[in-house]
Parts: sequence; structure tokens; C-alpha cells
Amino acid sequence: MVAQAPTPVTQWGMPLGGPFRWTRPTTWPREALALAGYWIASRLVMIGMLRSGKAEQAIEVHRTYYHWFLVLSDGHFPVGDVTWQYPPGAALAMLAPGLLPFLTYLQAFALLMLLTDAVTQAALVRVSLRRNGGVHRGRSTAGAWMWALSLPLLLGLPYGRYDLPVTALAMAALLLMPSRPRAGGALAGIGAMVKVWPALVVLGAPRGKGTRQAWTGMCLSAAALLLVMATLFDGAMDFLTAQRGRGVEIESLGGSVLHVARELGWPGEVEMHYGSLEFLGPHVDLVARVSLVLTALAFGWLLLWRFRARRWNPALPYDAALTAVLLFTVTSRVISPQYLIWLIGLAAVCLTVRGSSQRPVAVVILLAVGVTTVDYPLFFDAMIKGGWQPTLVIVARNGLLLVASLWSAARLWRASVSPVAALQEAPRVSRGPIRVA
Repeated sequence: MVAQAPTPVTQWGMPLGGPFRWTRPTTWPREALALAGYWIASRLVMIGMLRSGKAEQAIEVHRTYYHWFLVLSDGHFPVGDVTWQYPPGAALAMLAPGLLPFLTYLQAFALLMLLTDAVTQAALVRVSLRRNGGVHRGRSTAGAWMWALSLPLLLGLPYGRYDLPVTALAMAALLLMPSRPRAGGALAGIGAMVKVWPALVVLGAPRGKGTRQAWTGMCLSAAALLLVMATLFDGAMDFLTAQRGRGVEIESLGGSVLHVARELGWPGEVEMHYGSLEFLGPHVDLVARVSLVLTALAFGWLLLWRFRARRWNPALPYDAALTAVLLFTVTSRVISPQYLIWLIGLAAVCLTVRGSSQRPVAVVILLAVGVTTVDYPLFFDAMIKGGWQPTLVIVARNGLLLVASLWSAARLWRASVSPVAALQEAPRVSRGPIRVA
């Protein structure tokens, strides 16, 4: 009897000769199986938290979102409702649970968020793994793990807010940008009409035809969706003035300054104002104006980077998107816990490429996600009342976001503008003998 040689396998334990089919889990690589197992277990816990009905997120969906659903179903935007401050595309997220009339609004909303999460997780795995079970050259499964591990740190929050589909649109736009810039830009435009910030993901599109296609696709899709929503609903343009009355929210970077000031004797108070918990008192307007100036400066720096950038690599569009959203998040007058979902998604896309400059920044974002859960919901009530303990928690969280923003910008600049990086990236010349083919 002749012994047969063992079948060669890849580093993921997948037979090299066997086909890799998404519809047959038995053909999946071991890492894909591990990701699937962890995803199922962690998402069951997240659904359980939301389904208990005691979480604030469930109450928000049941009351606020359902109220908006009823208003929108009559063909009107919630004009005059100070809590509605979103572009008209957000109506799609509020109306979508109505497609499942056999479920309650909360159940349908959570199910749609779960499906969005699953599709996003599958997309991250798909861009990392080859059909034969290996890894694409230059690609990494770290992004898939970032998404799988980070989202549950926010407990039930991701399934109780509509930021998941917005983030999924932005991630899909980025992943499509290299090969199909027009389609990527179109998705970014749709995302911008749902929650504005996805417009930033086209910032890093390589110069030339790809940039023109991505930016044109974004503008056309955004304009088309805006026209459709304005035709179907009354009050679609009200969002243009909806942010004028916003102050300094207690979880923002400027809010951290006021938290410390309050503990040192500043007489300000925290009240529900313009749809969120904000500081009211002396010098709050000054802090709000400084935040707006910092946002303008961040935008100016991004334009300068775009003008000065000379080197594009496969990771740069992803890295630029993360840097842009980090800068706009940390300088905003409002930082809600669900904003961390945006950063998780963009960091995950960056980590799908081994050459990304943002890999250490993703670790800082992961730490910020963990501290965010300590802030909300654990210390949120205490933060409203005041005290050094909740103040230190929010200062730590925002400090991590500030470090992540500055580090991200520095690494992006060094990777694409700095001549030092160009010198280090120059190919090494072999001094050995020259071989002639």
C-alpha cells in the first residue's frame, strides 16, 4: 500500500485545493469560523440587552423614533421638533421598520440593525480572505476582528441607534472606492443625506479620474435623494437651520473643560436643551465658538493635506477618512456615545490593509470605546449631577479621542507628505550579483 501525501493547507487550515464557498461553512477557513462563532455569541448578548426593554436605547427607539415614524408616515418631517436635526435621508432609517409590520417597531428596528451588522461583518471578512482560504496580498483580517470585538463594548447601544446603517454605507463607499469610485461616491452621497459625515470619506480619493468620479457620484446621489425626499415630504429643508441653537453637550471636548471648571467653582448647570443635555451658564457661548473655530481649522488642515499629499497607496483613502472623521468628531460641540460606531467602522476598514498608517490609532480608538461604556451608561447620571469621579471618566475618554485625532493626522501627513517617509520608503538597492534572465 502506498502512503498518500497529506493535502497541503493554508495558514488558516484550509485545504489549498478545496473551494471556498460562503454558502457552505464547512469550507470556511478557521479564522472565519472563529469570527462567525464570536459574532453570533456577542450579538445574542447585545440583542438580549436591548430586548429587556429597560435600556435607555430601547426607550429611545420605542418613544422618539416611533413618534418620528408616525409623523413621517403622514408625509411630513418633524418640523418644530428640536430633537430632529438630521438630513432628510434619515427618514429612510425611521421608516424602514415599517417594512416588517408583523413585528413591533422596536423589534423590527433591532432586527434591521442586526442584519446591517451581519452584512458589514461579512464584507470585512470577504475583502480579507481569498476564495482558497488565504489572505489577499497586502490585506489583513484585523479589520474584521476590530468590528467583531469593538461593537459589543458599546453594549446594546449600536442596535438602539440608526448609526449602524450610516456607518455601513460609509464603509461600503470606502471599500468600493479603489475599483469603482463612482459607485463608492454614490454611496457616500446617500450616507451624507442620512447623517452628513459620510461625505468626508471621499476626501482621500487618489488624484485624477478616480477623484472626479467619486466626488461627482457623491454630489449627484446626494442631490437626487434630496430631491426625492423634498418631493415626497413637507419640511425636508428644515435641517439646514436645525443646528443653530446647539450649545455645548456634556460629553464633548468643550464639555470636558466645563466639567473641570464646574468642580473648581464655575456656576454653570446641566439642562436638557435643544434635544440634548448641555451646559448653560457663563462663558458657554465662548466654548461653543472655540469648538466651531477648531472645526474650521480642522477643515483647513484637511484641505492643506489634500493639496500637499503626493504619495497614494491602497490604504491612504481609508486612512484619510478616519483622520477626517476623528478631527470633526473631537472638535464638535456634541459627542454622543454612538459616534464611536463611526470610528470603529472606519478603523476597521483601515485595518483591512496591512500598510495602513492608522493601525496604532485603532488601538487608541478601542480604548476610547471601552471608556465610553464606563461613561455611558455607568456614570452618565453622576456626570449630570457633577463630581470628580465622572469628570475624570469623561476627561479620560475625550483625552483618548484627542490623542487619536492628533496622532492620526500626524501619521497621515507623514505617510503621504513628509519627505522623511518618502526616503524611508525608497526601494533598497541590492549589492549582490546581477542575474540576467
